[in-house]
Amino acid sequence: MKPGGRYAVAGAIGGPLVELDVRTLYLKDLSFFGCTTLEPGVFTNLVKRIEQRQIRPLVAASFPLQEIVKAQELFLQKQHTGKIVLEVK
Repeated sequence: MKPGGRYAVAGAIGGPLVELDVRTLYLKDLSFFGCTTLEPGVFTNLVKRIEQRQIRPLVAASFPLQEIVKAQELFLQKQHTGKIVLEVK
């Protein structure tokens, strides 16, 4: 992240423990915060911005729905960065 950046976490499916050198946060003047609730309309606005290509989620891999087992195996390895997408056609 660039100096002054903000990182929001909205989920902990990877587990409760994280290794972090806090110097990474304060030497770049970064903000790190958790999100548990959203204001009304936030999700709708997010989807709209994605559809308008103003925001592009990082995609680690895409799989057709028939390969859901492969997608789950990749997810369980916890080595990916970004979203794992299942394509429903």
